[in-house]
Amino acid sequence: MNGFSTEEDSRDGPLGQTCCLIDDGERCGRPAGNASFSKRIQKSISQKKLKLDIDRSNFIQSVRNKRKRKGSDDEGGDSPDHDLESPEVDLFQLQVNTLRRYKRHYKLQTRPGLNKAQLAETISRHFRTIPVSEKDTLTYFIYMVKNNKSKLDQKPETVTG
Repeated sequence: MNGFSTEEDSRDGPLGQTCCLIDDGERCGRPAGNASFSKRIQKSISQKKLKLDIDRSNFIQSVRNKRKRKGSDDEGGDSPDHDLESPEVDLFQLQVNTLRRYKRHYKLQTRPGLNKAQLAETISRHFRTIPVSEKDTLTYFIYMVKNNKSKLDQKPETVTG
């Protein structure tokens, strides 16, 4: 979803690229901007109860992708964890080295020569299967914040001789 559509995608818009937003059921006729219409923006629009929606063709594609993912997840067995909606994590934003490190750490079996998108998809499938106890995680996080015991925040110890 990139915030604009091509000539053939636009119905009543001007020539060139037009905005793919729908305002009160009417397609926006303004020229496309260069910003992407990300999930973060979609969320803020829905929270502010603005009557904007993404282009229907993009929405349909998104639903199809979710169905594919859901279908492959259901084959693994029935689990109450899959019924809850979990936040999407965009692993494609990470560097390839980070993805490879994750793969190595969890000893994921993949074919050699995967590109970044394939690696991110494989890791995403694995990441969604990791069980997380929200209560324990939040409790531990709050404990660490209150006691300033974050390893990332600590200064390295200097050795004096």
